[in-house]
Amino acid sequence: MGFALQNANASRIFETLGAKVDQIPILWIAAPLTGLLVQPIIGYCSDKTWNRLGRRRPYFLFGAIFATLALFIMPHSPVLWVAAGMLWIMDASINISMEPFRAFVGDMLPEDQRNIGFSMQSVCIGAGSVIASALPYMLSEWFNISNVAPAGAIPDTVKYSFYIGGTAFLTTILVTVFSTKEYSPEQLAAFEVEEKKDIPVINKTIFTAPQLTKKGLIWSAVGLIACFLVFYYQLEKELYVVGGSFLFFGLVHFTASLLILNKKQNHGIVEVTSDMYTMPKTMQQLAVVQFFTWFALFSLWVYTTRSVAQNVFGATDTTTEEYNNAANWVGILFAAYNLVAALFAFFLLPLMARHIGRKYTHALCLTLGGIGFISIFFITNQYMLLLSMVCIGIAWASILSMPYAMLTGSLPAHKMGVYMGIFNYFIVIPQILATSILGFLVTHYFNGDVIKALVLGGFTLLIAAVSVLFVDDISSKKN
Repeated sequence: MGFALQNANASRIFETLGAKVDQIPILWIAAPLTGLLVQPIIGYCSDKTWNRLGRRRPYFLFGAIFATLALFIMPHSPVLWVAAGMLWIMDASINISMEPFRAFVGDMLPEDQRNIGFSMQSVCIGAGSVIASALPYMLSEWFNISNVAPAGAIPDTVKYSFYIGGTAFLTTILVTVFSTKEYSPEQLAAFEVEEKKDIPVINKTIFTAPQLTKKGLIWSAVGLIACFLVFYYQLEKELYVVGGSFLFFGLVHFTASLLILNKKQNHGIVEVTSDMYTMPKTMQQLAVVQFFTWFALFSLWVYTTRSVAQNVFGATDTTTEEYNNAANWVGILFAAYNLVAALFAFFLLPLMARHIGRKYTHALCLTLGGIGFISIFFITNQYMLLLSMVCIGIAWASILSMPYAMLTGSLPAHKMGVYMGIFNYFIVIPQILATSILGFLVTHYFNGDVIKALVLGGFTLLIAAVSVLFVDDISSKKN
């Protein structure tokens, strides 16, 4: 519910507070950047944690408390920079809760139950997202709560939706924390031996300080060159994010090198940095799939509100009733694709994975998603857009489950969390790239027509569909 409210309403809030259309992607940078920083750290820490609350559950609880506070505060943001800051806090907190959930499913289920386990996770995600995405529409149409507000103010429908979402977030996490039990590290190790999993031995070698310094110099040089090109050719300032990301990655390597020189080889930064270079083959192949997949999804979340308002409702002014009706309808569209995802994950996804295999299932679903993205360009009737959402919902169901089902089969239990965190690099890196270049592309190549960003997303989904065919799903048993 937290992510659904964010995805369906953040662009609406930013535009209401005065953001221009080409500024919206960079304002979303909080989401991928926090994922880049938080998820591997939380994954590493949760692998090492074992206390009264268990291994993953302490992080569920901590993240939920802060995410709920951010959900309550964000719709009251008085100015644009406060809203962007609240998005940063909200996304970091949701990531603290979310990242261990992926590893939690892998911890709790044997290999032959993971297809249905991750599918059921998709069902639950879909159910919550349906409600959250549709809340502004339901509050307006069913309860006559005001859906318009003066210039610079957030409508009451959005405010109340965030209150409901925050309350649900905290309540459901508390139920999970206090009603579930976790296996101890010793039990997980015993289960791994019992299953006799055919997992390749992962190189445990920690790089030397000179090796990490050399890699840091290379990444830093790439970052400096990127920043210089942006400066020299006077490109959009958003593109500095790309160079800055490379520079940050170089800094991480330098930090790891200094820790080794100070005889702290077991420090989390050193281990995570080394683990990035020793990923299992399946994880490396899935990284390509995830990269093209999540570039597309980011364009959907950032530009759908503007695209529907402009191309279907003929509205660009955020204070008008037409624009706010369009924004509410986008909530219904997002609810629709999440509903389709929940139903598809419950009834068909495990069945397809059992009969044709996980990677062919995922390839087919991504292809349908790409068709759904591209079809939005040709549709001018608001109700016909629901057909596009059916295709996108099928893809979304698979995106939330199949890559993780394939991945967990290639990972050792004692590194499940950290590798899940590193795997999310390939979710956040394409989003960082999207924040940097989508505004530039819309302004200079798409003539301000934001719907073309969704078409681009459709083509990247088709590339992802082809890429998944090359994944080595070593643990697939077609069950």
